[in-house]
Amino acid sequence: MTRLKMNFRNIGMLSFTVTLTLCLLSSLVQADWKSFRGSPSAGGVADAHLPASPDLLWKFQVEGGAFEGTAAIVDGVVYIGDLDGEVFALKESDGSLIWKYETDSGFFGSPAIDSGRLFIGDMDGMVYCLDAKKGTLNWKYETGAEINTSVNFYKDKILLGSQDAILYCLEAATGKEVWKHEIQDQIRCMPTIVDNRCFVAGCDARLHIIDIDKGELVADVEIDSPTGSTPAVFGDQVFFGTSAGSFYGIDWKLAKTNWVYVEDRNHQEIRSSAAVTKTLAIFGSRNRRLTAINTKDGKQKWSFPTKGRIDSSPVIAGTNVYFGSDDGKIYAVDVESGTETWSYETDGGFTGGPAIANHRLVIASQDGIVYCFGKK
Repeated sequence: MTRLKMNFRNIGMLSFTVTLTLCLLSSLVQADWKSFRGSPSAGGVADAHLPASPDLLWKFQVEGGAFEGTAAIVDGVVYIGDLDGEVFALKESDGSLIWKYETDSGFFGSPAIDSGRLFIGDMDGMVYCLDAKKGTLNWKYETGAEINTSVNFYKDKILLGSQDAILYCLEAATGKEVWKHEIQDQIRCMPTIVDNRCFVAGCDARLHIIDIDKGELVADVEIDSPTGSTPAVFGDQVFFGTSAGSFYGIDWKLAKTNWVYVEDRNHQEIRSSAAVTKTLAIFGSRNRRLTAINTKDGKQKWSFPTKGRIDSSPVIAGTNVYFGSDDGKIYAVDVESGTETWSYETDGGFTGGPAIANHRLVIASQDGIVYCFGKK
């Protein structure tokens, strides 16, 4: 009997040890960065921490190239498209080229990866589906005008907007059209997804809330001007800025504006998409400042100045928020205080935001260089 009890005790200890080991291992495995804002709800928050002072691990340069999009990081591979019409797959470990896919147009937007497929839209309105491992074409679908940002995922479908003012829902595997929903002006944002609802902030100066299963409008909310910023959703609220320099907090379930923030001084167009937590929404502006807003009442918590406009969409990782500026610097700013904690100076400005996964930050510049930072 004593021996039997001992065996059960040993089994219990073994089970505890295995469970603890799995938990520790899972804490080391960070979520990939699959699309423009890291998640379907476009919150811009990374499930990864970076060192206090990240080291430059590698650079990948495209001679004469330029980047405006944000990279995707999936299964140890960095994916990004450039303005010359090339899509690159790079090893996350050292930045070496795995494959390159060339088209006749260019890419303002960001790639999105799911189920071994890469999706990206170009300046001519073509959306491509590539095999993420091989870089070969699966299918392509033509929209009516330029595509500016990333696709998003819903079940076995993808959603994307175009400057032809149409939101498209396609089968991810085949590119077959499921439905189209047209608004009154261009769509430049990534369609944000929560449950079976899609959020589109349009150039028609309205926030559209769409039933994805039906492809039909549920409600819309008037805003003060056009926008191309991707809406970020946290809880019942959706957040985004406009070309008039206003930043909105909208209750999407009630379809009403809770508050509007407008900076008192020198407010300018907001192209940056916000990074959002329960208490803060953080965004850049062409007034050269990164601003944090209280999500409850729309009041400013802090504002951080740079020497260039900030179109780059920030990403929160740990206690810092990371972004690039047109002044050629990459910054880390403390989320709570708004004070600079780290920066890295380059020779080119940044329009695209960072992608953060696996304790690494990847960001690409307007002068054709992909940078990767982490711990050496």
